[in-house]
Amino acid sequence: MRSLSIAVIALAFAAPAFANPTVITADRYLDVARGTYVDHPAIFVGDDGRITSITDARTVRWTADTTHIDMSGKTLVPGLIDMHVHLDSPADIGGYRGLEFTDSFFAMTAVSNGRAMLDAGFTTVRNVGSQNWDDIGLQQAIDNGYVVGPRIIGAGHALGATGGHCDMTGFPPSMDNGRKAEGVADSPDEFRYQVRRQKKYGAQVIKICATGGVFSHGDEPGQQQLTAAELEAIADEAHMAGLRVAAHAHGAAGIKAAIRAGIDTIEHASLVDDEGIKLAVARKQPVWFAMDIYNTDYTQAEGKKNGVLEDNLRKDREIGQLQRDNFRKAFKAGVRMIFGTDAGVMPHGQVGKQFAVMVQYGMTPLDAIRAATLNAAQALGREGDVGQIAAGHYADIVAVDGDPLTDVRQLEHVSGVVKGGRKIEPAR
Repeated sequence: MRSLSIAVIALAFAAPAFANPTVITADRYLDVARGTYVDHPAIFVGDDGRITSITDARTVRWTADTTHIDMSGKTLVPGLIDMHVHLDSPADIGGYRGLEFTDSFFAMTAVSNGRAMLDAGFTTVRNVGSQNWDDIGLQQAIDNGYVVGPRIIGAGHALGATGGHCDMTGFPPSMDNGRKAEGVADSPDEFRYQVRRQKKYGAQVIKICATGGVFSHGDEPGQQQLTAAELEAIADEAHMAGLRVAAHAHGAAGIKAAIRAGIDTIEHASLVDDEGIKLAVARKQPVWFAMDIYNTDYTQAEGKKNGVLEDNLRKDREIGQLQRDNFRKAFKAGVRMIFGTDAGVMPHGQVGKQFAVMVQYGMTPLDAIRAATLNAAQALGREGDVGQIAAGHYADIVAVDGDPLTDVRQLEHVSGVVKGGRKIEPAR
């Protein structure tokens, strides 16, 4: 373990009492950049929810009106980040069962799903596709204090080709309203418009479907669905607007086309081949893989009961182990990895279970934690405010009882959550 430097301790003795609004103390915290623990931290938080300083709790005092969040006996890690979630998708409603509910029902479920993720220690999530801009609405409700939930980086509607994974498939022509569904496009110019449209209504990231999918109808995961020209137009338009692009891409051809086009993150990457791995490692502009390697356990156990169709379960069975093997291969080769679970396919409160699977398939516990903190923040372009316990960052902090560097399963059941310097009491 690493103790605070003698110089910092000496300054703490010499300095006057702190008057920060909040101080958080614990046995130790994980410095994810260095990969070491720091003992006896006193983490001071300003009115804006950001960390102002970190010093040794044994050598510093604070005023009586400072709020003290005492996490004695706990280990602190940075607030966790899930880079691939669908908050308005209840995991226990699959297949055509969704037609039993009115349209606004799914937005209502996003509130409790977001809260479940926050209670699980995920203080930031990237929502890669929703209906009716549900993720943007929830983000606005959270940011304005109407709802308690994580920080949300929302995509609005996912973009895809007619009949593709991001279209509404599985229905007869009589249910078609005569126009394309929101987010559906079929040329580079149409996709440029859709990027602009999602940004117009609040998207902070652009989500696209470059290949077929597991839980869509009429396609296979390996099939490429967007052309190179369309992918390049999307990346160009999004980057010009200051937005990053996440590409749903299971198939090898679609993955390679997305990497060559300048897409920022590859979601799923299940059938990536050796050439695709080499492209990802070699690309000068960083590209990140978000591989959801836990959720097959849930979908195969509960999918049929939830209404998932057999054809979708068949695709899930066929791709699950291949994805896990390719996760091991890609990580070993040096592909940059971020934590993404596809929560909504599985219950949002269970996302912490993916850490152990990532370790099982080649990562150390520190690697897995970095995927959900430091790496995720870099992939978001948010290195300065999330992903670390450090001065200037939001005081987004998770407490666990044991040592997650020895037993990463500690992150499956967190014992405390702080977001922006405010302790979050569990919803239930």
